[in-house]
Amino acid sequence: MVGQKLVALLIMVIPAAIAMYGIKLIRDAFFYSIGPDTSFLWGKLILGVLCFAIPITFVGGFILHHERKKNRVQPRFMIPEPDDED
Repeated sequence: MVGQKLVALLIMVIPAAIAMYGIKLIRDAFFYSIGPDTSFLWGKLILGVLCFAIPITFVGGFILHHERKKNRVQPRFMIPEPDDED
């Protein structure tokens, strides 16, 4: 039981750390563009957005999957069951 909780914690912490790095990249792209004689860092901005959006989507999907298994989501988020028409 402890091992499962540790794995679940790592599944949540690693993407959160990547998302924090993505926020740092976005912030750096904006603040470096304010300085004199500098251009906007589009590569850093796009990488930051990707490093932020992908882990957040992963964590959201992980939480939704976990809550669906325990039937704790609203009916609109449940997976519809196929109709058995013979």
